[in-house]
Amino acid sequence: MDIPLNVKVSCSDGPCGKSTNLILMPTNGEVTHVVVEDGSFPETGYLVPIDRIAESTPESIRLNCSYAELSKLPVFNHVEFIQSGLSGSMIWPYATPAAGFTIENEHIPANELAVRRGAGVEATDGHVGHVGEFLINPLDNTISHLVLREGHFWGQKDVTIPVSQIDRIEADTVWLKLDKQSIAALPAIPIDHSWINREPAHE
Repeated sequence: MDIPLNVKVSCSDGPCGKSTNLILMPTNGEVTHVVVEDGSFPETGYLVPIDRIAESTPESIRLNCSYAELSKLPVFNHVEFIQSGLSGSMIWPYATPAAGFTIENEHIPANELAVRRGAGVEATDGHVGHVGEFLINPLDNTISHLVLREGHFWGQKDVTIPVSQIDRIEADTVWLKLDKQSIAALPAIPIDHSWINREPAHE
């Protein structure tokens, strides 16, 4: 299925906005969602799963949901995603281990971790940074680690925190079971970012 951008989108009960972005799964380039802005002021963009698309032409998209159902979908926020190398597309903030590297830590499904990219991260002895990405297993799309990318104390090293070491999540802040010294001693996991400029697979 080809999903055009910047075209009119209609719900089952009438016009509802326009398409603005595609959301990709980094492990395979699959398009998972289209962002639909509703034309309000200020505009609100919604993450619409592609199975909500009833018909797609080069000029328009028709959804199989009502406007009321559309307005209940998750709101799109640019800062929660990663800009891809393809114009008009964003990528879920997931990374994968580099080739040949396996991980054995606890895994949880990607849609069950209630923490956003950019959330603050607190060790038992103070602030250590923000969530940059989530490390996933490309075989089953389960999350194994949080990746600290900015504001941490370990230079350019990718600091990967096993999800088993999350104590709790409160008010968009992740509280860890580890102190700063223990975090610094964690083994570095090489991360594959080759998907950033990868062409998406089309249906």
